[in-house]
Amino acid sequence: MPTIKSENIVCIVMEGEIQIKYIEYNGNEIVMENLSKDGVFGTDISGTNNDNFEILSKTNSEILVIDYENLVNPKNSNHTYFNIFLMNLFDITSTKFGKINKRIRILEKKQIRDKLLEFFENEYMDNPSKSIYLKVSLKELADYIAVNRSAMFRELRHLKDDKLISINGRKITLLYK
Repeated sequence: MPTIKSENIVCIVMEGEIQIKYIEYNGNEIVMENLSKDGVFGTDISGTNNDNFEILSKTNSEILVIDYENLVNPKNSNHTYFNIFLMNLFDITSTKFGKINKRIRILEKKQIRDKLLEFFENEYMDNPSKSIYLKVSLKELADYIAVNRSAMFRELRHLKDDKLISINGRKITLLYK
């Protein structure tokens, strides 16, 4: 059986929610991805073959693990179901790379305010509503945008004082839209 740490595999989340974290040399944790049903990760896609990565199940989860070497075996290409499977896998992978590009745009921002506003903009583009319901805790949001939690809370307070957002628990309303 291939392992997530050592083999070239592709994994699909069939049920539940998982989180991929990168643990830095000093123990800081960076949330790389939060994945739910139909989410895809793997050694080459997510770089999880490094010992600094942790893959955690946040809820009771079911993962389909596919050995890449068996997947690309030429004898499979003669079957219609295999070609449909590959098309679906490419669609899922394309969506994943879109999410990665959004994350890169967040991380490339220098200021915490800009990172937060980029995150809010991404959420707004995915679901055009002034109200954003965070799927993660504020601590996990700080990890996701790679900033100090206390500094992020200060910046959220400044955004609120500047009347750009309002906050009620995990509900953030965009007042600038």
